[in-house]
Amino acid sequence: MTKEEASEKARKDLANRLGLNESQVAEQSVVDTDFPDMALGAGSAGEMSGQMITRGWKIQLEAGGKTFEYRADKNQVRAYKFNGKNYKI
Repeated sequence: MTKEEASEKARKDLANRLGLNESQVAEQSVVDTDFPDMALGAGSAGEMSGQMITRGWKIQLEAGGKTFEYRADKNQVRAYKFNGKNYKI
């Protein structure tokens, strides 16, 4: 998955979670980032992940006046602390 594909997947997921049209979700930034583990520092409860630095992207989206964070790499996209929980998309 490319950076652009990951961002698009995150936008679609956020729109779905919030019950919005995709056009109501704006990309604020997509930044190259090193994460502390293979769950991109966004593991879900009880999830095990490899403890190795993983290169990916931090995706900041805006909808309804609020900012939301997603994390992604070439293999996965994760919602970070959405309503207090992490989700693998």
